Amino acid sequence: MSRRQLERGEPVRGMVGAGGIEPLSAARPEDEADCGILHIDMDAFFASVEELEHPEARGRPVIVGGTGPRGVVSSANYLARTFGVHSAMPMVRALRLCPDAVVFPPDGAAYRTVSEAVMDVFRSVTPEVEPLSMDEAFLDVSGARRRLGGAVRIAELIRERVRAEQRLTCSVGIASTKFTAKLASTRCKPDGLLLVPTRNVTAFLEPMPVGALPGVGEKTERALTRLGLRTVGDVARVPRETLRSELGQALGEQLADLSRGRDPRRVVPTSPDKSIGAEETFPTDVDDPAAIRRELLRLSEKTARRLRASGQVGRTVVVKLRRADFTTVTRSRTLSDPTDVARDISAVARDLYASAGMERVRLRLVGVRVEGIMAASEAHHQPTLDEPERGWREAERVMDAVARRFGSAALRPASLAEREGDDE
Repeated sequence: MSRRQLERGEPVRGMVGAGGIEPLSAARPEDEADCGILHIDMDAFFASVEELEHPEARGRPVIVGGTGPRGVVSSANYLARTFGVHSAMPMVRALRLCPDAVVFPPDGAAYRTVSEAVMDVFRSVTPEVEPLSMDEAFLDVSGARRRLGGAVRIAELIRERVRAEQRLTCSVGIASTKFTAKLASTRCKPDGLLLVPTRNVTAFLEPMPVGALPGVGEKTERALTRLGLRTVGDVARVPRETLRSELGQALGEQLADLSRGRDPRRVVPTSPDKSIGAEETFPTDVDDPAAIRRELLRLSEKTARRLRASGQVGRTVVVKLRRADFTTVTRSRTLSDPTDVARDISAVARDLYASAGMERVRLRLVGVRVEGIMAASEAHHQPTLDEPERGWREAERVMDAVARRFGSAALRPASLAEREGDDE
């Protein structure tokens, strides 16, 4: 893959070599030995979620943003971007550039729901997750490599799960530092993966414009241009003292380090999201109660697996039901004890569906979510007199172990056995 292809924004799946982008098959174990940092960025996140919610918009330019006279673009899919549309652009100008675009107002609740599910995938791989926004995060997978394989394999697993579970794509940069990993994910968008071995960091960074360096805004870029510095490589070749003198002590020191590929920042995990869930938009609207209950069971299974994978339990079960006309109804119930057991979650979810009085209503989407999240180790469970010593929780953990080894289709509830190609 040539640098020109990278500049055109074509997807990349490769490794930075001495002479350019090489196939991942050329990577050796030592190429990723110290590359434990992943930067994962969802592709055109808001617009992509809208395309899932509105299948009629697929294949068309999509813009998300305010539609008033002062509205601005929040996101645009890649087709709209070919017309020159980009985020933060006034909506009026965006529609002049792309008059046939489909425009959606931002749906924060929908984006948060999908973001939570994506972050759950990340945290099921490693607890070392540092979200930067709803659609991007740094991961330190150093501790997961013995269990899951090298960083490239882990990145591929994450990409596969995000695609299967959320029907979205993401781009992943892999490097030994946060700065290089973030640049790599940007360079391989959309739907790409790029490994930057430490020995080739200099070759990767040198040709980039100075604007790629964090902290370089318009004012700083003008100052660097006055010094004749237009690329990251130019900055790296300037003495530190010159940068400190021209830009100030802190910024000069920072740019001197970053331009040489040095970034001591560690991935700083943040507290987990306050809910974990899953939802499904049907290909066609469904009004069969048996099919809806079966889907609620599948989503409860998925939610419970995510809870167990993250070492958490939750106390409130929420069901989301979206009618064919896009109106949405939610129902919730708080349990006496927090749980991570699919059988418990599913039972409540089905009761909530029945009590909503929508068993003969055509639905386009259903969802199951668990709120009131806490660490499983902190949860107190009061056993009942007739409760067996070992029960459904232990059984479902056995199912988790089987799924990790043989795939999720190897063992599942009988009512779901007919569903081929389950999306996990």
